[in-house]
Amino acid sequence: MSTADSSTSGETLGDHNQIRVGASIDYDRFLDCVHCGLCTSACPTYLETGNENDSPRGRIYLMRSVVDGRLELTDRVRRHLDLCLDCRSCETACPSGVQYGRLIEPFRVEVQQRDRQTNPGHSTDWFHRLILYGLFPYPRRLKWALWPARMAQRIGVDRAINALGLSRLLRGRLRRLYDQLPRLQPASRRLPETISPVGRRRARVGLFTGCVADAMFAQTNRATARVLQENGCEVVVPSAQVCCGAIHYHSGASDPALEFAAANLNAFDPDDLDAVVVNVAGCGSMLRDYPHVAEELGITDGVRLAHMQQFSGKVRDVSEFLVELGPRAPEGPLPLRVTYHDACHLCHAQQIREQPRQLLQLIPELEVVPLAESEICCGAAGSYNLTEPEMAEQLGQRKVANVLAADPQVVVAGNAGCSLQIQASLRRAGHELPVVHPVDLLDLSYRRMPWSARFH
Repeated sequence: MSTADSSTSGETLGDHNQIRVGASIDYDRFLDCVHCGLCTSACPTYLETGNENDSPRGRIYLMRSVVDGRLELTDRVRRHLDLCLDCRSCETACPSGVQYGRLIEPFRVEVQQRDRQTNPGHSTDWFHRLILYGLFPYPRRLKWALWPARMAQRIGVDRAINALGLSRLLRGRLRRLYDQLPRLQPASRRLPETISPVGRRRARVGLFTGCVADAMFAQTNRATARVLQENGCEVVVPSAQVCCGAIHYHSGASDPALEFAAANLNAFDPDDLDAVVVNVAGCGSMLRDYPHVAEELGITDGVRLAHMQQFSGKVRDVSEFLVELGPRAPEGPLPLRVTYHDACHLCHAQQIREQPRQLLQLIPELEVVPLAESEICCGAAGSYNLTEPEMAEQLGQRKVANVLAADPQVVVAGNAGCSLQIQASLRRAGHELPVVHPVDLLDLSYRRMPWSARFH
């Protein structure tokens, strides 16, 4: 197998005093990969580029070569690694059980640590500093920042901007931010900290509301709370909860990620809850990975790790939790043709596939049609569609082609990032198909409301 191309093969570390990235990663994890290549057909970037360096086994070979000192961490090597979506589809495909996420994520953290150590004046670019780190993880700030956009949509200014082509005046990442905006619903008050169940209490659960999801899809959080109520759950919504930390951790910023984790561990009391329910696939994956993240970052405090294990053991995606609980059948008909997209961090990272489909099949008159390549990433991947726009757009176009071939009236996805990406990709292709969460449809059916009343 030829892994490194001519731009990377044969390079060695010129400065042996240089900090070697990846040295703290358990080396046996690299050896788990037998380079069989079964992962390549599942990897979105390899499907698009056909470059072995953009495949999981290729990236593992590159990282291992850097750790061994056989390859320098050049810009070209970093480029192949940066292009990884961290969608974890390779983990599903791998017969050897390679924990790819446990390789690429700590490696990225150590790259950033090396940058800071070798260049004390190094700082992240303005987009990471102000937008990804300074705005997105804080729902209150983001809601305020979105207020002008919400008003513009309400009075139709956005339509005039688009018709006149004024959005083209925006450049780079600002333009991509504008293009990703969904139709924002009217701002709503925070959910109460405790919500009583309908009928006999069957469970007491915490609801994780997220950051970007709470600011842009607050209606889905409210729908989730109502669906849990209808299923006999007392819902606790701690006001002290914060971002899950995925935005920082997946981009290599480990310290803030640990701070967010500590705050969430304090906000949710696992002894008092039957489950911590999440409706965003990326958040659920990160919350479940807290113990792994802590260990990778050198946390050795046994009590702290045990607390993380207890908390993460209670984390459940809403579809997973409802199926485990035994959902009450909704009765309101929704005569719609829908197709379901598997969010990467739901199907690959958490191995949750059938539960959302089982819930959709409970809704009277709802027809669920299959989606080709449902488990191939749509290109969202957290903030990837903002930092790697070209590959994200290619994957978005691939997803749109499959969606249009299924000919649905509505697309369903269990992740806020997927909803933003698929909606934006559909709009660019000239289609206005709505993209909703499974609980949005369940909520309508429980309340016996028609599709046209979905935001009421």
